[in-house]
Amino acid sequence: MTASARLGLPRARQPRRRQRGAALLLAMLILTLVVTIAAGMVWQQTRAIEVESAERARAQSAWVLNGALDWARLILIEDGRSGRERGRNFDSLDEPWATPLAEARLSTFLAVDQDNNTDSGPEAFLSGAIEDAQARYNLRALLDPRGAVVPEALEALQQLTRAAGLPDDTAVRLASALTSTWAEGREGEVAGSPSAGAPLPPQRLGDLAWAGLDAASLAQLAPWVDLLPQRTPVNVNTAPAEVLLGAIDGLDRGSAERLVQRRQREPFASLDAVRAVVGENFVLVPERVAVASRYFYIRGRLRLDERVLEERSLVERRGADGGGDIVVVRRERLDAGGGG
Repeated sequence: MTASARLGLPRARQPRRRQRGAALLLAMLILTLVVTIAAGMVWQQTRAIEVESAERARAQSAWVLNGALDWARLILIEDGRSGRERGRNFDSLDEPWATPLAEARLSTFLAVDQDNNTDSGPEAFLSGAIEDAQARYNLRALLDPRGAVVPEALEALQQLTRAAGLPDDTAVRLASALTSTWAEGREGEVAGSPSAGAPLPPQRLGDLAWAGLDAASLAQLAPWVDLLPQRTPVNVNTAPAEVLLGAIDGLDRGSAERLVQRRQREPFASLDAVRAVVGENFVLVPERVAVASRYFYIRGRLRLDERVLEERSLVERRGADGGGDIVVVRRERLDAGGGG
């Protein structure tokens, strides 16, 4: 008699239980593997959709900002054309280009019929502004065509650095840094080729960080100082009083404020009009002061859902009288806070 018979158990019952247990364990393992693979596939698909959506939003934002840049260029072109027709050969803050675009929903620009209105448009908001780049002191004026420091220009920069609350040697350090990197061409224009072993020439104000100026110091100088591709005069119709103090030798604070107040009532059409306000004792050098501008900054800001994209473009208005085409000199992406 077998052991199963002695115990009164059905024959082969225990092996079948073991087989069912093994099959159940194998099924659970297979199910776990299938769930893991499915979860991985869903995660990869979700991730791919998120990447594609982000890339599509970035591309759409870039195209919108390209359109905003073209729009601003048309405004400047029209301003130059209408100025020539009216004999208005100056640029001032009462012109259409100087009016900033407040944040507006993008669909308000796209709505052309009842089927495409502000309610059906995307949650995208556009804002921007055009700024006169020659309203600031151009650091290119520090050097003459031979690459030597211009004393009057250095003194003007020292006034601005003192007004910004920076150390007294800031202007000298900037002049020394620029002298060591810029090579001058025979025709008096900055060639931009550094001397042997010297750092690359700076192209924008932020590039001067290597000269020993921290970001906070550059931010303090930014409202009054800039770095443009060529030497440019300061526009008396757009520059703040602090910049005018440096651009016109011997000008006092009261006279600078009087110029600002005078241009608010009526912009200066010529340097003779400026001289009539400050007096004949002040020497107005055309290379340092003017009433018109060639360089402008175009700033565009797009807010799309939770994303914020902001760009700033430096453009030049070319032509014999500044009324020609608008050429983009450089474009730069700003952070979400708007710093450059």
